[in-house]
Amino acid sequence: MNKTDRRHFLQGSLALGAGLALTPLSRVAAAGATKTTQAKPDGFFTLGQRKEHWWLITPGGKPFFTMGLNHIDPASLRYPENIDIWRKKYGGSTVRWIKESVAPNLKSWGFNTVGWVQEVTVKQWQHSRPFTNDEYKALDMPYCHLLPFTESHQWEKHTVHFDFRSEEWKEWCDYIARSHCAELSNDPNLIGYFYSDCPCWTHERSQNEWRGPIFDPERLKSEAGRKELTELAGLYYKTTHDAIRRYDKHHLILGDRYEANAPIAMEVVNAALPYVDVLSFQDFRDPVNHLDEWHKKTGKPVLLADAAKVDWRSQKFYKPNNGAWYAETLAALHKNPGCIGFHLCGAYQRNKARRRGLLDEFEKPDTKNVNLMKVANQKISQWMEREF
Repeated sequence: MNKTDRRHFLQGSLALGAGLALTPLSRVAAAGATKTTQAKPDGFFTLGQRKEHWWLITPGGKPFFTMGLNHIDPASLRYPENIDIWRKKYGGSTVRWIKESVAPNLKSWGFNTVGWVQEVTVKQWQHSRPFTNDEYKALDMPYCHLLPFTESHQWEKHTVHFDFRSEEWKEWCDYIARSHCAELSNDPNLIGYFYSDCPCWTHERSQNEWRGPIFDPERLKSEAGRKELTELAGLYYKTTHDAIRRYDKHHLILGDRYEANAPIAMEVVNAALPYVDVLSFQDFRDPVNHLDEWHKKTGKPVLLADAAKVDWRSQKFYKPNNGAWYAETLAALHKNPGCIGFHLCGAYQRNKARRRGLLDEFEKPDTKNVNLMKVANQKISQWMEREF
């Protein structure tokens, strides 16, 4: 079986007959400034418009621009060369490490959110585990949580495409929501739920080309193919939405974190619109313009959920985040009336897979870049405090 035939076999079985009605984009955009998928948003983060700008709204009713850090993994402090710090300083306790290192550092640096804690463990292989409920409580600050409904990540070699029409996958979604959302449903610090990190709906990367995308982009050249993808994506987003809402009626749905520099089929985005509250993106090239374009195209609030500037050409083993780029990008996104925040692709502490972090392996901060980020974060926080 050749590559094209294999894709048709895998993907054709997924898409036929889903038959979902799609809410037109115009109806979604006109549904009201504060309409969300939340059945009971009171006392939790929600969305609203103030001064002709979309914002997150805190449980206390104040506009909030999320400035987050991603990739926070305690295993980065458990290499043979630094595990003594883990044991002696934190007593081998992740909760203590979060309370005594992560939370105070993030707040000191001006970050107000933990975006997504999972970290690269082995390059192009797999990410680490999420925080537990007790670990989020130790954090004691706003955060987002990822729900692993699917494994179609562009960064991972062993990406998996589930059969979205199968009863087993629907049961899996219910299990994920039951095991994650039921436990987190009453936490006022939780902003909302992400899904997959850069799902391969119609694109692929060299590391997972052997698997192919979820849906063959060649089929989008026909009206029948476009309809098929609309039905498949609609089934995916309705099933995940309904699973969450069975166990959590309070929190926002932030959806998939789309790769902004890969082809994103409008059939997928339009199918998502009725079932998510925010369009989330990863973008390492031109996030300011891309997020502005997506907000104007859909009317939805947008979030830069993962981005950084790194000198990829450097021959150094460890490559720092560019603090000046972060400051410039943050300021520009804050001016976008549709943007609700920016989460930096950290990491908190560098490991040997990602090879960058705001702390080195011995907890020494990248002072130059951290200070640039801190000043930028504080400027936004001070503006928000003055205006609201």
